[in-house]
Amino acid sequence: MYQLDITLKRGHNLAIRDRGGTSDPYVKFKIAGKEVFRSKTINKNLNPVWDERVSLLVDSLREPLYVKVFDYDFGLQDDFMGSAYLYLESLEHQRTLDVTLDLEDPQYPEHNLGTLELAVTLSPKEGDFREAHSSMRLSDVHRKAQLWRGIVSISLIEAHDLQPMDANGFSDPYVKFRLGHQKYKSKTIPKTLNPQWREQFDFHLYEEQGGFIDITVWDKDAGKKDDFMGRCSIDLSPLSKEHTHKLDLPLEEGEGMLVLLVTLTGAAAVSISDLSVNILDDPHERHQILQRYSVLRSFHNLKDVGVVQVKVIRSEGLMAADVTGKSDPFCVVELSNDRLQTHTVYKNLNPEWNKVFTFNVKDIHSVLEVTVYDEDRDRSADFLGKVAIPLLNIQNGERKAYALKSKELTGPTKGVIFLEIDVIFNAVKAGLMTLIPKEQKYIEDEPRVSKQLLLQNFNRVRRCILFLINAGCYINSCFEWDSTQRSIFSFLVFVLVVWNFELYMIPLVLLLPLAWNYILISSGKDTRQDVQAMEDLLEDEDEDYDKDDKDPERKGFINKLYAIQDVCISVQNALDEVASYGERIKNTFNWTVPFLSWLAIVALCVATVLIYYIPLRYIVLAWGVNKFSKKLRDPYTIDNNELLDFLSRVPSDVQVVQYRELKVDPSHSPNKRKKNNPG
Repeated sequence: MYQLDITLKRGHNLAIRDRGGTSDPYVKFKIAGKEVFRSKTINKNLNPVWDERVSLLVDSLREPLYVKVFDYDFGLQDDFMGSAYLYLESLEHQRTLDVTLDLEDPQYPEHNLGTLELAVTLSPKEGDFREAHSSMRLSDVHRKAQLWRGIVSISLIEAHDLQPMDANGFSDPYVKFRLGHQKYKSKTIPKTLNPQWREQFDFHLYEEQGGFIDITVWDKDAGKKDDFMGRCSIDLSPLSKEHTHKLDLPLEEGEGMLVLLVTLTGAAAVSISDLSVNILDDPHERHQILQRYSVLRSFHNLKDVGVVQVKVIRSEGLMAADVTGKSDPFCVVELSNDRLQTHTVYKNLNPEWNKVFTFNVKDIHSVLEVTVYDEDRDRSADFLGKVAIPLLNIQNGERKAYALKSKELTGPTKGVIFLEIDVIFNAVKAGLMTLIPKEQKYIEDEPRVSKQLLLQNFNRVRRCILFLINAGCYINSCFEWDSTQRSIFSFLVFVLVVWNFELYMIPLVLLLPLAWNYILISSGKDTRQDVQAMEDLLEDEDEDYDKDDKDPERKGFINKLYAIQDVCISVQNALDEVASYGERIKNTFNWTVPFLSWLAIVALCVATVLIYYIPLRYIVLAWGVNKFSKKLRDPYTIDNNELLDFLSRVPSDVQVVQYRELKVDPSHSPNKRKKNNPG
């Protein structure tokens, strides 16, 4: 075992890859086909200075260090700028050597692509190789990217005088943002050269000196490649923190200007520690956190809703992903856009991590996702299992075994994971934050056409429509006198309501099904719809996704549908949205999430009292004045619908199935420790 310390100093006369006569170079190091380091990107520079250091552990000196340089192109494939090999066998031990590497392109060996300067030190490594190797296999750049130093809040407001890209003299613009590995894509505004997006999202800030946000504008074209409309960038280093900056950015390589609001804030409460060191086990620290989220501080920093601590203890009976019959598992914990991971335990199906992760809670309706992967030397990690746990379902301080699920969370896979989770939050802040737009995930898979998903969403919409039809038939039966007793009762209710109708009765009536279902649930009769039908609907989803990838005839058929792919995805998503909102309204009244049902009761009670005491004309007048004056008071306000924002927090029937815990084999007890299998 050897330790290889490398300082990536600078580059000289690198290749030109951009139209402006420059490049945006970054460097990758590989050993034995595995990427072990990636440098930061230096914008618009052919003589970049990196001055970055990395320490690597290598098993054998026979494998050379493969150095590759690329030009970063946001939204496009990065351009190759040259490569070179550093042969480790030729290095002198325990001596720092200055090395100059001549970059070459194997396809065009006669081209001069410039040079890289490195400082390299190779020294034999003594001590516990296994533990050191385990910690170093996560590259330095990846470990550094786990903890962030702040938040960048971006409001995409509008654009002016964009370049027309379509035959009708307009464009269908959307915007892509990128900060490091973080990406965000805005919605598309059709047929306009002056679009208004009014979208807000957050990025994590990793660099101490800020960093650059790359921005590109595109014209959406159905059935063919989208047109490039221009680019710009934001240098975060000169922007002051805790202050909102309005930026008017002219587009390079295009026409027009983007208007943005950018705010830099301090780091959130995010940390990684060993099991023996965590804040909630310290009585003094726990008391301070409880005070921080007490009712008395309900209106202090509304975005700071709470804190969640996740203890990732161990896993048992994992799937064997390697040919040796073992796996190299590590665990990734995600909460909204916050993502942290454990170290890798090599050659083990019963790994112990004993790590504690602490996250800031911005939305109590977020779902904690814990995923186990197998680390692979030469390719991306293999999926081993996953669980999704809504924060409101967590029993504080309970060490629990969770059965791992498939990637789509529709069925079981092999193994269990032991977690202990604590959530502390302020209920008033949580309720208020329910009425603002839900945070979007900037790391999401691209949508794709799936016959199974299309059919599934259609069936969900059909179930909602059938419910409305059955309700209509029931009401119609009262007019048809199918049941004399029921018709007489309905007639009396109708006469009494119409004769004594007041507007406050509308929210009061909506309270009745909530109260009725709560009474039934309290008495032991669960009125919530059985999820078995939804499980049957989802159970074949994983198989169909695999068939789409592996069946060449199906793949060819999908390729023929490329021209109408956007239409299919739009229909698919529309069906999903309609079905989800229908199911969410039902689940609000069914007490699927008691917190939200209680919040609905509070809101309906307040609405009842306001409408009872305040004449309707005054309420409508206040609403209209607010609507007409909102744009004048704040030209850059982002519109939202409180009711839809509330419903977005209620899980649909699909999410109820995904978040449902599987039964754990009795042999997997949180208090029963099996002897760890070292391999």
